[in-house]
Amino acid sequence: MIKIEITDSGVMDAFNRLIAFGENPQGALMAIGEKVVDFTKQRFDLSVDPYGNPWAPNSDTTLRAALHRSDKNFTKKGALSKKGAAFLAGKKPLIGDSKSLSTQFSYRVVEGNSVIVSSPMIYAAMQNFGGSKAEFPNLWGDIPARPFFPNPEQGLPADLSQDIMTVLRDALQNARDGIS
Repeated sequence: MIKIEITDSGVMDAFNRLIAFGENPQGALMAIGEKVVDFTKQRFDLSVDPYGNPWAPNSDTTLRAALHRSDKNFTKKGALSKKGAAFLAGKKPLIGDSKSLSTQFSYRVVEGNSVIVSSPMIYAAMQNFGGSKAEFPNLWGDIPARPFFPNPEQGLPADLSQDIMTVLRDALQNARDGIS
């Protein structure tokens, strides 16, 4: 049997701070929640899934509906205007007029020392996972999956994983050093 006895008060204080951090990592979990929310919002800026794969482009139906929401997208003769062409060129998947899906994410720290990131938008799951007209007959058509949350089967993307590891490393170092 190996027995370690610590008699140095400075080492003992640092050790106790590390134990306290392990018992109450809420600050680190909140920082991780912020990282995941920021990462998720970036998916919308880049129009890619968490692993860098491009999202399916908007359907013609979606583009037509978006164009027809403003008369300025067409000339008086009904042709596509320069503004309309610019609108089409910049129209990203999942970015609607309100931009709600791309901006409204939250996180919460829950019992068991975990963090949950979610969207309050009722259609978020449909957009993230996709769906078919057969499953949901009230839809216009099939909706391709455009994932913005990491897939549990694939694990965390490398850059998000690295960000989380940095948060944890900094939190442990701060706990060891007695920095709040």
